[in-house]
Amino acid sequence: MTTLEGSRLTWALADGWTVARRDLIHWANQPMTVVFGVVFPVMITLAFGYLFGGAVEVPAGADYFTFLMPGMYGMTMLFGLSATMIAVATDASKGVTDRFRSMPMAPSAVLIGRAIADLLNSVLVLAGLLACGLAVGWRPATLQGALGAVALLLLLRFSLLWAGMYLGLLTKDPGAVVAVQTLEFPIGFLSNAFVAPGTMPGWLGAISEWNPLSSTVAAARELFGNQGWGGDSWVAQHAVLMAVVWPLVITVVFFVLSVRLYQRLDR
Repeated sequence: MTTLEGSRLTWALADGWTVARRDLIHWANQPMTVVFGVVFPVMITLAFGYLFGGAVEVPAGADYFTFLMPGMYGMTMLFGLSATMIAVATDASKGVTDRFRSMPMAPSAVLIGRAIADLLNSVLVLAGLLACGLAVGWRPATLQGALGAVALLLLLRFSLLWAGMYLGLLTKDPGAVVAVQTLEFPIGFLSNAFVAPGTMPGWLGAISEWNPLSSTVAAARELFGNQGWGGDSWVAQHAVLMAVVWPLVITVVFFVLSVRLYQRLDR
């Protein structure tokens, strides 16, 4: 890396952290937003576990909460996409993004700052859900495996951050997030988080197995040492590999799209 490239990267990261601090200060001044973000997935988890647990067929020998928790961890990372989109679209609609663009800062700093802030928030949300899992009896097999699973979950969240930012910049309308939230549920349920792909019609099961969320959930179950659905397909047999490949591909694609869209806003 040349000195010029290094200075540009340092500049972008420094500006990005400044923007991230702005978002963190907003959350500190409005703590109920953060509290609700932590409590909501816990409530959904308890509802699934205690209301529907007795009616759901899980892999042989698996405790329902042991099976459920990795799926809920993955779903929570997916549902963060709309939160990022709302924040970006709100800033764009109120002119905040335009004011940032008029300042002498790196073009990618606003997006990097949002990614840093939202990822830190996601760590907090995931920590709350992990505590919930431990409280209801879920246990990982090893600490090393648990750390690996958490890293893959956050990697998925990081990739979806960029998808959310791109959609927020594209629409610039916080109201459009309703459409994205509507799509989150079918994308989430069309995975192996709660239902075995093998029980679905052939073409639908194939889509489910190749869903990036399925790879992350399957990899998390494997690393946590929890019972999963298994599967004979290539993607099911290489869940950990695909749990790395999918987020990296999503990140690269939407990072490039987001930065390009941000640079040409209102031109």
